[in-house]
Amino acid sequence: MRRRRLVGLVLLAVLVPVIVVGCQYRGYLAGLLPSAAANVGDLSLPPGFRIAVYAADVPNARQMALGPAGVVFVGSMSEGKVYAVVDRDGDHKADAVHVLASGLKMPSGVAFRDGALYVAAVNRVLRFRDVARDLTRPAAPEVVSDAFPSDTHHGWKFIAFGPDGRLYVPVGAPCNVCAITGPLYATITRLDVGGGRPEVVARGVRNSVGFDFQPGTGELWFTDNGRDWLGDDQPPDELNRLGRPGQHFGFPHCHGDGLRDPEHNGGRACEEFATPARLLGPHVAAIGMRFYTGAMFPEKYRGGVFIAEHGSWNRSKPVGYRVTFVKVEGGRATSYEPFAEGWLKGNTASGRPADVLVMPDGALLVSDDKAGRIYRISYDGR
Repeated sequence: MRRRRLVGLVLLAVLVPVIVVGCQYRGYLAGLLPSAAANVGDLSLPPGFRIAVYAADVPNARQMALGPAGVVFVGSMSEGKVYAVVDRDGDHKADAVHVLASGLKMPSGVAFRDGALYVAAVNRVLRFRDVARDLTRPAAPEVVSDAFPSDTHHGWKFIAFGPDGRLYVPVGAPCNVCAITGPLYATITRLDVGGGRPEVVARGVRNSVGFDFQPGTGELWFTDNGRDWLGDDQPPDELNRLGRPGQHFGFPHCHGDGLRDPEHNGGRACEEFATPARLLGPHVAAIGMRFYTGAMFPEKYRGGVFIAEHGSWNRSKPVGYRVTFVKVEGGRATSYEPFAEGWLKGNTASGRPADVLVMPDGALLVSDDKAGRIYRISYDGR
């Protein structure tokens, strides 16, 4: 009886604020409440594309990184684990999922280089040397850097090596919106993994959890999540392009394309800051992104950007929960459109895309941290 009463009190504690605040929390509940994983037949794609489950047991799957042939490394956030997803027979479906590490602090970001796996765990970057030698019993990691802030608010990270050989590591703002006090908050940094301190390459970046380097130019493009509590329709999330090291992208003074922050503008003109390459949907939580470098998909998609939209929480009507595509021509983002949808039905989400990864054969993997799945999108033209 006491247990039933306790459950009732917990439910009241959850539901009363929702009823009081009203529909503002619908987006939050869409991503939070349990639901069955999506039926792939309910997911929609442009004609000629197919989607299938690549791996079905990767709890809280976040960033992905290509490893040796047949291996994809996957970070997580709430699980505190790093996985190796293995397809040894090349049938485009995982044969095994190995847990490489557990008990880490939000190890969302992963990158692979020269046989070593790099993992971002909030304030630390770890390195697992010769990681593929034995995926069932990897060697203990070593600390590459512990120079990053330990805040968990926007503390999870997406990491990747740049054309310059350095590891790029974003540091989110430790707040929804606030004055930035530390030298690394609201930045993107790069790190010499042989030693040294993080070097800031972009400032005024509220929370980037996805970026890539444009083939040919090597320029850094990144997604950035806009602040909350300015209503359903502002500010937009952003796709940004770093034209030169040191550019400032506006946070916390300005958002999107000229939207002054009502609390933290500080008299700054928004024209001082870099303009987004493309405005994305408000609160869609655009995170993992990659340039499409494969040859499987039609010409339209080659050289463009695929973005995993994790889905809104601070919105009365949920949005996002999909994969979108941005066409890039002549260094400009010329269009923005849905590509894969169906994880969101009304106010219920059966999945939350967290990252995208172009495979050697040109197929696109999509991680889903709510369902603990990885999907494979292919094109056969039929």
